[in-house]
Amino acid sequence: MHFIKMFLRQNKRRSVFVRIAIPFIILILGLLISLPVNAVTRLTVYTALEAEELEPLRQAFRAENPDVDINWVRDSTGIITAKMLAEIDAGNPQADVFLGTSATSLLVVDSKGWLLPYSPKGLEKLDAKFRDKRNPPHWVGVDAYAAVVCYNTVEAKKHNLPKPSSWQDLLKPVYRNHLVMPNPNSSGTGFLTVSSWLQIMGEDAGWKFMDKIHQNMARYTHSGSKPCRLAAAGEHAIGISFVFRGAKLIKKGAPLELVLPVEGIGWEVEASGIIKNTKKLAAAKKLMDWHISPNAMKIYNQYLPIIAIPEMATPVPHFPDNTLEKMINNDFGWAASNRSSILGKWQKRYDAKSDPKG
Repeated sequence: MHFIKMFLRQNKRRSVFVRIAIPFIILILGLLISLPVNAVTRLTVYTALEAEELEPLRQAFRAENPDVDINWVRDSTGIITAKMLAEIDAGNPQADVFLGTSATSLLVVDSKGWLLPYSPKGLEKLDAKFRDKRNPPHWVGVDAYAAVVCYNTVEAKKHNLPKPSSWQDLLKPVYRNHLVMPNPNSSGTGFLTVSSWLQIMGEDAGWKFMDKIHQNMARYTHSGSKPCRLAAAGEHAIGISFVFRGAKLIKKGAPLELVLPVEGIGWEVEASGIIKNTKKLAAAKKLMDWHISPNAMKIYNQYLPIIAIPEMATPVPHFPDNTLEKMINNDFGWAASNRSSILGKWQKRYDAKSDPKG
């Protein structure tokens, strides 16, 4: 009997405790749920930067901006630009920021009214060649990449191929089926090369030149770096590509020499802009601010020696010393205005030798 009374008294005390405690527990849980959480804004960023650059850039950006992350959507310049333009034509771009692609591509997007004017912090430090001249600018750039001829010395010796010094040299019959270059519809490097030929030689002479060099082409690739990689691997003796890829392959031991033709080389600014319909404007501005900052420039300079803050530039191993002086006076406005007609004409004439699209 005594045991039963003790049990009832203990359980009565427990029930009173439970009745009092439960509302407090519910209140505390409610307060915890209502506390602000450090949410991360995830930006969708379309880019044509080289794949090895993306994670170092993302990690460095996040170290300074932990509340913003980057979802890279990466492809060759021509492909990522075509994707962006298709979405614009549908009135529904999916990217928040178009970053690290050619200035020509940014100009085409801007001509359709889809770039948001914005002056990133630190804009005054940039060389004028690396920004839109309007105030505020619609796009800004961080570095420049340029065309090059990747010449495999071992394969050239096997096939008795002399080292070329000019674009015109590549028309010689000795190079038949030994040349590779990027398709300009897919590759920004391909487009800047074709555009530069038309600017250097004039349009009529430029297309005649392309008719002749087409006879010596083994294939056209859909990647700007692939012709140099093919040359490095010995699959073809000569690849028209861009300097960054050639320098990296030489560093890895490839038997390449990089030739800058005497007539001059095409080049592009790797540029960026905010897409005007983004719902993540504050985060997009943070990325634009950071990507022209000195800390970002240090990362870009690991890959390219020509950056938008010239006093920060340091040499990159195996880049030809005269790269800057060989870069033509590129008319980006002309290239952007004529881009569609150039690509259409090129495709009709030469696309039969293009690699299948994978």
